[in-house]
Amino acid sequence: MKVAIASDHGGYAYKEAIKKRLDELQVSYEDFGTHSPDSVDYPDYARPVGEAVTSGRADRGILVCGTGIGMSIAANKVKGIRCALVHDVFTAKLTRQHNDSNVIAMGQRVIGEGLALMIIETWLNESFEGGRHQKRLDKLSRLEEDYGRH
Repeated sequence: MKVAIASDHGGYAYKEAIKKRLDELQVSYEDFGTHSPDSVDYPDYARPVGEAVTSGRADRGILVCGTGIGMSIAANKVKGIRCALVHDVFTAKLTRQHNDSNVIAMGQRVIGEGLALMIIETWLNESFEGGRHQKRLDKLSRLEEDYGRH
């Protein structure tokens, strides 16, 4: 598995901590920035992560900002991205099982670092259940097509 990862300034410290955990887990990743805690605009970092996932350059993406909200909104503008904003392990698990999320967003100002790392590990280890959930994903894809999102 290869992961695309990025943050804005509000999530920079957690991005760096997540990269260390990915190294420990021997999960390959590509860091799309930011590379310092200096103020930046989150759409500039969410977009390349989304594009890396939809192009197949990465299997999944991880985004971190102050609340996770801006990153999740921006990532979900990329056609084919199902970015889930999560703040706990339970929703991280279910967003993989039921929604086949391919990007996850978290807020550094919202949750503790230890919890963020647990969320990442849970999310990376879960699989999509398919079945009744697939028809819902198909409907999401049709929504994207109907509204011309790309």
